[in-house]
Amino acid sequence: MRTGDLTEAVRQARIVAYDLEVALRGTPEARPDRPQIATGERQQAGKTSESLGPPRPPEKTLRELLAIFLNDPVKARGDKVRMIYNNAIPIVGEVLGMDTPIRSIDREACRRLMDMLMWLPTNSKKRFPKLTAVQASEMAKAKKLTSTLGYAAINSYLKCLSALMNFAINEGYIDRNPAKGFRVVDPRHRRDRRLPFSNDQLRAIFNAPLYRGCMDDEYGYADVGPARPRRARFWVPLIALFSGMRMNEICQLDVSDIRLVDGVDCFLITSRSTDGGDDKKVKTSTSERFVPIHPRLTEIGFMDFVDERRRNGSAKLFPELTLSTTGYYSDPFSKWFRRFIHKAKATGPKTCFHSFRHCFRDALREARIDHDVALALGGWSSGTGTEGTLTAEAYGRGFRVKTLFEAMERVDYPALDLTHLRGAITGLE
Repeated sequence: MRTGDLTEAVRQARIVAYDLEVALRGTPEARPDRPQIATGERQQAGKTSESLGPPRPPEKTLRELLAIFLNDPVKARGDKVRMIYNNAIPIVGEVLGMDTPIRSIDREACRRLMDMLMWLPTNSKKRFPKLTAVQASEMAKAKKLTSTLGYAAINSYLKCLSALMNFAINEGYIDRNPAKGFRVVDPRHRRDRRLPFSNDQLRAIFNAPLYRGCMDDEYGYADVGPARPRRARFWVPLIALFSGMRMNEICQLDVSDIRLVDGVDCFLITSRSTDGGDDKKVKTSTSERFVPIHPRLTEIGFMDFVDERRRNGSAKLFPELTLSTTGYYSDPFSKWFRRFIHKAKATGPKTCFHSFRHCFRDALREARIDHDVALALGGWSSGTGTEGTLTAEAYGRGFRVKTLFEAMERVDYPALDLTHLRGAITGLE
């Protein structure tokens, strides 16, 4: 109402309300109860009535929106998230335009983006440094190149754009998400994306020099020698096989995460660090859990290893592993493991470190473990997403650790002989 006086604001508001009623009813006869206002004030009131409601936020470009999104104080974005968006959105911007007002981005523009991504060569910046993403895509389409982005990579770009547009909606910059629902369908069945290691692969892995005797576990892990080192490179694959834990869940463990709960030695999977830092992460809310330590790991000497770490006053279970620039301990380890299985002649189609998790899931099925117990051990969600399931999950306190341990005891790999590990040196080398 362009006034700081409450009484005057109320008076002008009544005038605007009266004029609105007149407009809705048509031209009325003069009414004595109409509030009086001077001509200049009536013109100002008319302008006010036309601008009812909060003003629309100023126009934002895709470049500006990305900066606001990444620096939003309401939700801190981790280094890995920032890296993903800083890499993805400029590629998106080559089609949509980084300086394009986001209100002008429509469904047709998003479809052009999807078409470009479907022909974008893998590692296009390295392979074709002189070409833009659009040019590389057009070239690949003309030459019918086959080494183009996979379905997951394409959808990750589209997902980034959609998340950015949802953020814009929440901030009031746009009214609808033009990228909503855009994704390419992977024709492969979900089970075909990753496979468990075969028995031959498992035997090759756990009979490699690292597990039989090597020169050292730095550069000589693939060379036969007298050393029997037991550090991260020795334990992380074994823990994955006998717990189903994800690579980063294992690599980031603190010594204090090995706990005795109701008489059972357990791994505690949590994002909370011993020193109160923020170096640990979990994938989902269901990922935080206790995982009983498999008896086979104890037989091989894992608890002796933990006790040694405690005596040394180490905070991290695997202090030789370093945190990557993306905030994960698993990134450097993942690169090493790919080299390791190659030298161990254990590579195979659709297998990687995550295949240990598939092995564990199959072992749970073979042992006829109750479905809900299996989900609790692996930190898997039910996958239904229904309101009823969410309500049911809110009741109770979950399974007792002893119940989980009884299930863990039944997990076995009868085709894999690890007796050669029981008598190995347990000292830290």
